[in-house]
Amino acid sequence: MERKSAFILSFLAGAAAGAVVGYMLASGKGEEIIADIKEAAGKFKDEFEEQLDKGKEVLNEIKKQTDPNA
Repeated sequence: MERKSAFILSFLAGAAAGAVVGYMLASGKGEEIIADIKEAAGKFKDEFEEQLDKGKEVLNEIKKQTDPNA
C-alpha cells in the first residue's frame, strides 16, 4: 500500500509541475522566462568556450615543456 501511495503522490507532483510549466509557457511571462533561459545558456556557452580555450592553452604549454622533440 505504501508503494502505491508514493506512486500516486509522485504522479500528482509531476502533474502539478507540468501544469505550472504549461501555464508559464502559455502566459506572456513564459516568453520572458524562455528569453532569460536562452540568455543564461548563451552566457554559459561563452564562458565554457573561454575556459575550454584556456585549458587547451595550458595543455599545450605542458606538452611543450614535457616533449623533448619540441
